[in-house]
Amino acid sequence: DYLALVLDEVEARKLVAALRKAPTQQKKAKDLLRASRLPLLPRDNPHVAGDLKKIKKGQPMSPVLLVRGNAGMDVPLLVADGYHRICASWYRDENILIACRIVG
Repeated sequence: DYLALVLDEVEARKLVAALRKAPTQQKKAKDLLRASRLPLLPRDNPHVAGDLKKIKKGQPMSPVLLVRGNAGMDVPLLVADGYHRICASWYRDENILIACRIVG
């Protein structure tokens, strides 16, 4: 739904299909936040707090879904799903590796 708000529907569907097929990679929380240019959500945000509890319990979280930015064109990384998971992971350890799927 989010991608359909920022892209035309055809492009959004193509990216969703690509994300489903993309391999899962590991990226650091701090790098994902910097590349996306998104602010760190507060620790007491309900979604962040819920994910912090999952992290503390050692429960797995879904991969973060990302659309690659373009530094040469000043386009930041787009977080299609999982912004709150990135923030929760950062609070645990900014260098923590997060499972993610990235498409261009």
